[in-house]
Amino acid sequence: MGKLRFAMCGTGFWAHYQVAGWREFPDVECVAVYGRNSAKARAFAAAHQIPMAYENVEAMLENEHPDFLDIVTNMESHDRFARVGISRSVQVVCQKPLVPTLPEAESLVADFAESGIPLFVNENWRWQTPLREIHKIMKLGTIGEVFRARIDMISGFPVFANQPFLRDLEQFILTDLGSHIFDVARFLFGEIRSLYCQTQKTLPEIRGENVATVVLNAISGTTVVIQLAYAQNPLERECFPQTLVFIEGSQGSLELLPDYWIHTTTKEGTTAVRCAPHHYSWADPAYDVVHSSIVPCQANILSGLRGDRAETTGEDNLKTLKLVFAAYDSARTRQSVDLTTQGPV
Repeated sequence: MGKLRFAMCGTGFWAHYQVAGWREFPDVECVAVYGRNSAKARAFAAAHQIPMAYENVEAMLENEHPDFLDIVTNMESHDRFARVGISRSVQVVCQKPLVPTLPEAESLVADFAESGIPLFVNENWRWQTPLREIHKIMKLGTIGEVFRARIDMISGFPVFANQPFLRDLEQFILTDLGSHIFDVARFLFGEIRSLYCQTQKTLPEIRGENVATVVLNAISGTTVVIQLAYAQNPLERECFPQTLVFIEGSQGSLELLPDYWIHTTTKEGTTAVRCAPHHYSWADPAYDVVHSSIVPCQANILSGLRGDRAETTGEDNLKTLKLVFAAYDSARTRQSVDLTTQGPV
């Protein structure tokens, strides 16, 4: 297969970095962009040297015949644009979260499976350089059998400044950050049997929850504690947007610390390795670890678009979404949720 031509839906904050990531691949070309605001779409196209700008998705796919459609819009529009892809037999790459509810996600993934058209999700968090290294060390068996872990994504960073729409989400941190961190938990520790979640809202000016604590029980036997917060506590800004990890095993421990330091401790002592992300010229230095993970995620999706295996398919992401919505159920009922039955434990 030669050069892959794609069209993009979306011209917002993340779309700029998404299209920049695709430009790292010489065999990929963005041929058109859709935006509901035609002036903004034309400005986006001009800024990124994209030949065509549209304010109608159907017309864009009809005229351009792309190899795939990349959806980087608000969550509420994902289902509609993805189904346009099905109707035009175009492969779809979609930003996370896939859709607002679990029934919608199950329906969309099932319809793609029935159509035979591939669906991929831009779930880039698991592709962060230090997290891939953590996974690699775990697979070597250096710390033995893992029995407990903690994953923290806690920040006082003013995230609402550059993404103001987050203020208005009725479901916020579990949908926005939880979808990333639950996926990381699955990537590192395997599938989840049950979970328990508590949420809090500490900022009066937002609609949804901005603090969550979740306990996952993996099928492997590992207990995983996840702590999420955008509490805007100034003492917690220094690591943004880094994910911190502590893993306990039968023969030692593994820790991902601030500034990308990984400590591996066994009876022989502690080794320390700094595993910093690659910096791209188009990336925001404040988001380096996140923006740099876009590229390996896209590389893996490209393999899927060309017929090989990809990690973050629609079917795989559905397993992560089930954790997100189970967490909301648990927080609402204050009961553990059994993922094998999707009911109280």
